[in-house]
Amino acid sequence: MQTTINNALRVVLVEDSRVLTERIAEAISQISNVELVATVDSEPAALSAVKRSNVDVLILDLHLKQGTGFGVMRALARVPVRPPCIVILTNYDLPEYKSAAMALGARYFLDKARDYDRLPDVLKEISDTRHATLNS
Repeated sequence: MQTTINNALRVVLVEDSRVLTERIAEAISQISNVELVATVDSEPAALSAVKRSNVDVLILDLHLKQGTGFGVMRALARVPVRPPCIVILTNYDLPEYKSAAMALGARYFLDKARDYDRLPDVLKEISDTRHATLNS
C-alpha cells in the first residue's frame, strides 16, 4: 500500500479474489492523489474499515467470502458515518443487481470483465470532483 498522501482520495477495496486484489492495488498505486488505505474480503471487515478510516471511496464486490456487497451498503445506510462513494466491481452484471445497488447508494456499477480498465478513470473522476468541491 502507498504511504499517506495529503488530501489524497482514500480508497478501501472489498474483494475476495487475492489475484484481483493485487491487480487492483497495483492499478491504484499508479494513480496520483489516490491512496489505497485497506483491502478486505468480507462484509464485517469492510464495515470495520469504513468505520475506522476516513474513507472517500469503497470499491465493492457483490459476492464476498463472508456476507455481500449489498449487506455492506445496507449496513452503511444505518451507520452514522459520512458515506463513501461506492463503486461496485462485480462479475454479476445483472440489471436487477445494478438497480438494487444504485438504490442502495452505489454511484458506479462496473463489470469486472468488461469495465475493469475503466476503474482508474472512475477513481480519477471521483478525485477531480472531490478536489473541485474542496477548493470551491
